Amino acid sequence: MEKLIIGKTQNTPAVSFDADSGVFSIEGRSIPENPGDFYDPILNWLGGYFKSPAEKTIFNVTLDYVNSGSSKYLLGIFRVLKKHYSEGLNIEINWYYEEDDEAIESLGGHYLSILQMPFNMKEYI
Repeated sequence: MEKLIIGKTQNTPAVSFDADSGVFSIEGRSIPENPGDFYDPILNWLGGYFKSPAEKTIFNVTLDYVNSGSSKYLLGIFRVLKKHYSEGLNIEINWYYEEDDEAIESLGGHYLSILQMPFNMKEYI
């Protein structure tokens, strides 16, 4: 399966999903005008990935701003991960937030409380 690489823009994060290594990352700012146009291809790619996933899947999220539309799509992605985790796959989410960024920290805490799966809150300076 080919990697999913989406370049960072002023309104959308960089995306790097590597099916071979099982390491996925989303990094930057997520405020697309139409979140579905940005996130639907990611959800579709994940559907293909989970037909033959890596031994371990690590999902790294480092966002500095997330609008409400993006937040709903992120939750949708996390629910896909949770479904496969519940089926016995080894999946871990790392949520990175900048020191003193209470909004992003709080958003990660919200996802953590909903998902009930390995979800690591990681502060950085």
